[in-house]
Amino acid sequence: MSTESLNRTSKNVETPSNYIETQKRVDVDVLKQRLLEEDRKDKNKRNMILSSIAVFLGIVFILTY
Repeated sequence: MSTESLNRTSKNVETPSNYIETQKRVDVDVLKQRLLEEDRKDKNKRNMILSSIAVFLGIVFILTY
């Protein structure tokens, strides 16, 4: 391994203080709200599928008797 490649990569490494300054802040409440909305959509989708299956089975049961 040559020292030129090590020197080249070591110059590109950012210091932690520079890295922290460049990060954007994230609001936790916004993330929680997004999570709740996704959960609500998943629950609605699951309920629609289950109710469709129940209606289909009910129709099949009624038609067979």
